[in-house]
Amino acid sequence: MFDEKAVESIGRTLVDVSKPLKERFRALFTLRNLGGLVAIDWISRAFGDESALLKHELAYCLGQMQDERAIPVLTRVLEDRSQEPMVRHEAGEALGAIGKPEVLETLRYYSCDPTIEVAETCQLAVKRIEWLQNNKDQSESPYCSIDPAPPALEKDIKKLRETLLDESLPLFDRYRAMFALRNIGSKEAVLALGDGLQCSSALFRHEIGYVFGQMQHDASIPQLITALKKMDENPMVRHECAEALGSIAKEPCVEVLKEYVHDGERVVKESCEVALDMLEYENSPEFQYADGLVKLQKS
Repeated sequence: MFDEKAVESIGRTLVDVSKPLKERFRALFTLRNLGGLVAIDWISRAFGDESALLKHELAYCLGQMQDERAIPVLTRVLEDRSQEPMVRHEAGEALGAIGKPEVLETLRYYSCDPTIEVAETCQLAVKRIEWLQNNKDQSESPYCSIDPAPPALEKDIKKLRETLLDESLPLFDRYRAMFALRNIGSKEAVLALGDGLQCSSALFRHEIGYVFGQMQHDASIPQLITALKKMDENPMVRHECAEALGSIAKEPCVEVLKEYVHDGERVVKESCEVALDMLEYENSPEFQYADGLVKLQKS
């Protein structure tokens, strides 16, 4: 068991702007794994950082922790229009992941936000909480993640693909098809998901990239590379595709990440940096990526 001083040592690494971003990411994921109020406090302090990528991941981690004590800071981030859209979007998604009905009023208000990615995220979060109110969530993710929507019960890939790509359907239903395809995990399912990278919603395309990162299937590599190289693509999508390539950690992934590690979009550049660090971890004997506790034990 680690005391508060140990957690604070990791927290100081997270908020130290002089540290390399990859070290701060590892500190963040260590804090997420530790959980508790002190970890939440340190994560919350970093929302004043200049890196949109880091702040996006802060919100993501707070949502995955599912600790309602993070609701106030996530609400403030969602409400703060000076924050980057991808950060506000992730705060809205995190509130949905925590799943408490008390945030529904806030989420419904921001479901009409002028920033479409924020609005769509809040709409999904509302639907998730409403679904939880009427259903017992027994859909454990094989990737140990709290997803924006439960997987559809349908198992037929062709039917799921039709739902995934039907832009006349509610986004929540299409997300359910997405996560069902992810859970199936076959090459056919990967190719069906890849077709979603042509859909009109940047939020939807970004989630496809995220899902590919979880699946780590070789069949997604060409589609992820194409999306990363697309200079007119939304940076939020390109960043997620870069991180997915880092998770897959194969040679073609290394080459393209090194090519775009100096990209003009800061969030893409930083995503490539972090992805290369993740990739280095995948090809190393290290036990865990979030290695803050290991470092503390050695010190």
